Amino acid sequence: MTRLKIPHNAFVFVGDGRKALFLRNEGDEMYPNLKTERVFEDVNPLTHEQGSERPGRLSKAVGSGRRSAVEPVDWHEIEEHRFVKKVAAAMEEVLRVRKASALVVVAPPRTLADLRSAFHSDVQGRIIAEISKDLTNHSVGEIENHLADAG
Repeated sequence: MTRLKIPHNAFVFVGDGRKALFLRNEGDEMYPNLKTERVFEDVNPLTHEQGSERPGRLSKAVGSGRRSAVEPVDWHEIEEHRFVKKVAAAMEEVLRVRKASALVVVAPPRTLADLRSAFHSDVQGRIIAEISKDLTNHSVGEIENHLADAG
């Protein structure tokens, strides 16, 4: 297995729908040394704490007398999608200001999908690796170890 090579000054985005870490490699490709640049944490209460709307109801057909429930709104999930868009825009800004040429993205599958659609094409062109894992609550050292094994 080849080792994932993260260039000097490349960024590593580690996040999920509630927390995101922007890490920068101060080391080189052989010996990465990730340093935390920014941390985002979203306050996202449970859905039942965010909204109290009762699910809506739909009539199947006129005169049939049947009705069915509509799925309740998942405010928690909506907030996670919004948070991902917010941190994707922040990563785009950081990459442009810092003129970083490479980005590694580490996120759980659903967040990774949201990021793919949220990242600008400039950012997408700088992605050198995508890793479908949730490492958000790991230490920077543990993240370095996981990335070394991900190559």
